Amino acid sequence: MFGFLNINKPSGITSHKVISILRKITGIKQIGHAGTLDPLAQGVLPIAIGKASRLIDYMEEDKCYRVTLNLGVISDTYDIEGKIEKLNSNKADLEEIKKVLLNFQGRQKQIPPAYSAIHYNGKRLYELAREGNIPEDIPSREITIYENKLLNFDYENQILKLEISCSKGTYIRSIVNDIGNQLKTGAIMSKLIRTKSSGMFLSDALNLSDTLIKEDIEKHLINPVNILPLFHTNITEEAYKKVLNGNKYENKTQHTGEGLLCYNDKVIAIAEFQKEYIQPKKVLL
Repeated sequence: MFGFLNINKPSGITSHKVISILRKITGIKQIGHAGTLDPLAQGVLPIAIGKASRLIDYMEEDKCYRVTLNLGVISDTYDIEGKIEKLNSNKADLEEIKKVLLNFQGRQKQIPPAYSAIHYNGKRLYELAREGNIPEDIPSREITIYENKLLNFDYENQILKLEISCSKGTYIRSIVNDIGNQLKTGAIMSKLIRTKSSGMFLSDALNLSDTLIKEDIEKHLINPVNILPLFHTNITEEAYKKVLNGNKYENKTQHTGEGLLCYNDKVIAIAEFQKEYIQPKKVLL
């Protein structure tokens, strides 16, 4: 079994648990995922099965989320699963919110949440946080927010819903916390749905269920050439034999740079297309 799978991860389980479920169904150990989702979050979790797991690093990195914010409260995890405290009785109005949201567009620096899996001095941040040792100098990272759209605002209950398109490595929980800080109301994330990741969409995702069988997964496998943002070409039997041995061969395409080599419409290698030759880099057989 070889290819990508678009799974709709349900809320309440880890991304690793999804892998465990799929390994049990398929009998395949070599399964990986792109872009971890927190247990609270649901939505698109891109899965790579078999040697397609070696292609994860080549997947598109932009993502899209629908997020629900509860204003007026804060938590240590920036979401509804943490220790929640009421910050104050301030109420934000729609005009204030629209003004603040303008600050969350384009390139910017973001400090990840203390409860995250980022390494800090040899430990995960969440391990330090659970010990009560939250570092004061968590390194910031550069992210890009392509769009931050207001979907709905319930003034009475101070519940805000947004759609956010962003780059890889963006923590939506941190955006929620920062919006709350700028509004001076505080905010926590109460719901998160990933609607797009690595060229996959929620509308096409396969739901996990007790009745899911191996044949269902095989039926929903996606050929990497339909997902990866890379040039691809079908090769001859002669070239195929050279690729199996890792040997270069003549480049008869106009492409230079990285690309996919296919034989009988199946991806068999990642290669470097040079001006005169094609050199296999990762053979997937």
